[in-house]
Amino acid sequence: MPTLTGIAPDPRQPGYRLVDVDRGRFASLPGDALDWLDLRVGAELLPAVLERLRQLADVEAAQRAALRALARRAHARRDLERRLMKKQHPPAAVTTALERLAARGLLDDRRFAEQYAAVRATRGKGPVRIVTDLLAQGVERGVAEGAVGRALEEEGIDPQVEARATATKRARQLGTLPPAVRRRRLLAFLMRRGYSGPQVKDLVRELCR
Repeated sequence: MPTLTGIAPDPRQPGYRLVDVDRGRFASLPGDALDWLDLRVGAELLPAVLERLRQLADVEAAQRAALRALARRAHARRDLERRLMKKQHPPAAVTTALERLAARGLLDDRRFAEQYAAVRATRGKGPVRIVTDLLAQGVERGVAEGAVGRALEEEGIDPQVEARATATKRARQLGTLPPAVRRRRLLAFLMRRGYSGPQVKDLVRELCR
C-alpha cells in the first residue's frame, strides 16, 4: 500500500498542508479536512483514506481551475460547471468547488447577470437578445429577465428609442436595395440584436417604404 512520507504546512496557502505519498508530492490540501483522517508520516494509507485524499485533491484542482476562469472573466455558475466538466474534472469535485466559491461570494448568478446585462444594453443589444444569451449560459429565466429590467432602468435605456436609433442607422446602410429586401434584412438584423414585437415591425415598415 502507498505510504504517507510527508505532511507539512503549505507556506503559500495558510491553513493548507503539503502531502507527500511515496516520497512524491501528492497535493496541497485543507488542514481541517486532513485532521479527520488522523494521518501519520510513515504509515501506510488504507484504501479508504487514499480515496478520500484523492477526492480532496480533485476538489482543490477543480477550485483552482474555476478561479483561473473567473480571473479571466465572470461566469454564470452553470456555464462554469460545464467548462470544468469538459476539462474532465469529476462531477462531485466540481459541485463542491463551486459551492465553496459561491459561499465566498465569488460566484453569484444574479450579480453576473446584472453586470452582463448592463454592458450589453449599453452596446445596443436588445432585451430579448440579452435574456437569450443569459439563458444559454445557464442563468435561470427569472434571474435573467429581472437583471435585464434592472439594467435598462439603471442605465436609463429605453429599448424603443434604442431600436429606432439602431434601425435608422441600418436602414441607411441598406438604402440602395429594393424596399421589400430592405424590410426583410432590417427586420432580421433587429431580431438578431434582440429587438422584436409589433412596434419593431411597424418601425421597419416606416423606414423601408
